Amino acid sequence: MKTSLFAIVIAALLPLSAAAQDSDLDPSAAGSGPQATETVFQDGQDEGPLTGTVTDDSAWQDTGIAIASFATNRDVPTPANASGTEALGLELARVVYNDLRFNGLFRPVGPDALPEPSYAQITAPAWNTWRGRSAEMLVHGFVRANDDGRLTVGCYLYDVALQSELVREGWVVAPSDWRRAAHRCADLVYSRLSGESPFFDSRIAYIAETGPKDNRVKRLAIMDSDGANHRFITNGQSTALTPRYSPDYSRIAYLSYVDGNPRIYVYHIDSGRQTLVTESANATFAPRWSPDGRYILYSMAVGGNTDIYRVSAAGGGRPERLTDSPSIEVGGSYSPDGRQIVYESDASGSQQCYVMNADGSGQRRISFFGGRCATPEWSPRGDQIAFTRIAGDFNIAVMTPQGRNMRVLTNAWHDEAPTWAPNGRIIQFFRTERGSGDTALYQVDLTGENERRLRTPVGASDPAWGPVLP
Repeated sequence: MKTSLFAIVIAALLPLSAAAQDSDLDPSAAGSGPQATETVFQDGQDEGPLTGTVTDDSAWQDTGIAIASFATNRDVPTPANASGTEALGLELARVVYNDLRFNGLFRPVGPDALPEPSYAQITAPAWNTWRGRSAEMLVHGFVRANDDGRLTVGCYLYDVALQSELVREGWVVAPSDWRRAAHRCADLVYSRLSGESPFFDSRIAYIAETGPKDNRVKRLAIMDSDGANHRFITNGQSTALTPRYSPDYSRIAYLSYVDGNPRIYVYHIDSGRQTLVTESANATFAPRWSPDGRYILYSMAVGGNTDIYRVSAAGGGRPERLTDSPSIEVGGSYSPDGRQIVYESDASGSQQCYVMNADGSGQRRISFFGGRCATPEWSPRGDQIAFTRIAGDFNIAVMTPQGRNMRVLTNAWHDEAPTWAPNGRIIQFFRTERGSGDTALYQVDLTGENERRLRTPVGASDPAWGPVLP
């Protein structure tokens, strides 16, 4: 078995309050399994590219990854799972499996179809077992209940053919954060094998819809990237629309209608406090953050003319108008570097997408492919713009910031409002069903071939995918 040195790190999960002291998974002691110490561990140095492997999408689509149940040193009940750490180990592996199987890159097999490894085998895999199942990669892990009530969760990725460890990482978490540890494990595997940035350990805000389609109650809600840990933020007494996470994840900006008057609020996630940013008797739309978190873009109709404005996110400032034309400008979205804004306008006579500089100068149309272009949103990578293409049906499409290489990713009756995963590989949107008007959240990757519905307890619209959690 391959051995190497590993650095000791402080876990980035919240709410973690203590750093670990020593590495408890020394591969030289693999036969004894993980030791019962309070440790956070991580692969120390970049060991270079994997021998004989490639990271293009077509190759990894055929990569078999076995994700076995996480083992435990002793089965004890925890606040996370009254049935014990053994049952929790199975749930951890299921979360990792579900994360990896929906992104279109891998061919994972989950723990319910695999033998359960012993605690000692976490650092000394039974290679013949996994070769016999044609596994190319193997994910092992463990969960251990600590004396202070917290959990230590470890995650390992192995190359079965080379019989070598590729990467490891671990976290000390509160029992309520066990799913975050599982998402971090999936992120570790995803990033190591694909070369892409992680995105599973993130959250989604959306508008929860209930009631008849002509009288919907719309509440602000948030949940994990896989739909777990769902909670409602507003009570539905006033209509909430178009939420967006701040770049540092601490706040959510959204539009609220109280007594028919639009207001832009910022909800502070930790404290539950709300700050009024701006209010007006004029129709107001689509608040969006600047990449530095200092400003919020929005659109407002004044005297029959709709323009894009910028206002301090702290509230109380005087809005600055960025567009000034007789056409309708809506839906600004900043480029990742904050230098440009993509938006929609009917200046050409139909609804199209435009780009301008952050100060409103240099306005230019970028969509010339037939149909209409709406709700554009810049990718976190800066290389793509997702938008709603309206050509009979409403579909999700992408193009370059220059308006080239347009590709339609969905083909339903009414898909709209794309929002990007933190790594720019997956797009989330909402779909409205013909007739009933029922809405639901969906995700699709950039190939358009891997689409899935994200389950929510009620109808869902206006999704906003936040950055990776700090």
